[in-house]
Amino acid sequence: MNNKMNIIKKPELLAPAGDIERLKIALLYGADAVYIGGSMYSLRANAINFSIDEIKESVEFAHNLGKKIYVTVNIILHNEEIDLLVDYLKELDSVGVDAIIVSDPTVVSLAKENTNLEIHISTQQSTINYESMQFWKNTGATRVVMGREVTKEELVEIKNKVDIEIECFIHGAMCASYSGRCVLSNFFTKRDSNRGGCSQICRWNFDLLTEDKEPLAGEKEFTFCTKDLSMLKYIPDMIDIGISSLKIEGRMRSIYYIATVVNIYRKVIDEYCSNPENYSYNEKYEKILRNCANRDSVPQFFNNIYDSSCQYYNGREEVSNQDFLGIILDYDVNTKMATIQQRNYFKVGDKIEIFGPNINIIDVTIDKIWDDNNNEIDIVRHPKQIVKFRIDEQVYPNDLIRVKK
Repeated sequence: MNNKMNIIKKPELLAPAGDIERLKIALLYGADAVYIGGSMYSLRANAINFSIDEIKESVEFAHNLGKKIYVTVNIILHNEEIDLLVDYLKELDSVGVDAIIVSDPTVVSLAKENTNLEIHISTQQSTINYESMQFWKNTGATRVVMGREVTKEELVEIKNKVDIEIECFIHGAMCASYSGRCVLSNFFTKRDSNRGGCSQICRWNFDLLTEDKEPLAGEKEFTFCTKDLSMLKYIPDMIDIGISSLKIEGRMRSIYYIATVVNIYRKVIDEYCSNPENYSYNEKYEKILRNCANRDSVPQFFNNIYDSSCQYYNGREEVSNQDFLGIILDYDVNTKMATIQQRNYFKVGDKIEIFGPNINIIDVTIDKIWDDNNNEIDIVRHPKQIVKFRIDEQVYPNDLIRVKK
């Protein structure tokens, strides 16, 4: 057997979740672990976030599947927050959280002193060199989430010099500054990026002026928004390097986005690890990822190309995605009738696709639709309307329906 086949190790696929519905979808669609924000000390002020009871429920659901839950405790602490921190960490420990993701050294020391929680260092620390990695290992951390700015060559050197788990972002939004360290949000809106309140100033449109304060006209209004990150083509490289965990960004994303992205990366990881010598990149997967997001995506820093092609300088169009049509609630194998909860407008005659963790993509043309009173209807346009239509191939609860492209 080829030596590469002997030593290859499948990395963890780590997904985000802003609530329990999204958490369950992420795990069912192939994530090995999910990271969530608790009601305290989490850098997503606008997310719903999880109470302790919800974290406990999430841990039980994940552990029943043989999977893990990590909780972000990555806020930059002020004095008044320290007193409550120890009790919160003990609560997380008591409900069985698998690890906490932290950025403040205070959290590291208090967690080590008062709990048995595993500690992962947040990307908020912008760790991009092996000396910093060794420092965090010496504090007792078992994993470091790399700064998004690290290159392939730097990852190889770090992996060779420090024996610690490495976690890297592979998909999602990027920061125009070093991750999370921008102060423009605070300056313009008094919303602190390091307190979870980033107002995403980099995505605003700006007027440009010359040194004489004369308007500088351009093709479009100026922005300095970054394009999103997508490492789909480079997953084999990351696996070969020995990255322990591949992380998807987006705790505030929809269940459709999470299911789609997790499902595609799950396929790529499994396909490569099962037969690395004969692996072939599937461009259809790339198309599916493009269709579920509204910004362009590039590999960013990994391949040493971080120039103007990674940014939007002359404006952009972010068209709202309407591909997600509904979620399967039930399926009767005898009548071949599926019960669906609507998420976007669709009608008789539409061509759709159904995808899920246990099926191949199923193509369907909708010939008839019935509402929940068994009345035949032509159009489904009411939010979360419950309807039925026939699907000849078996589908399952939590399979999703999208527009066929």
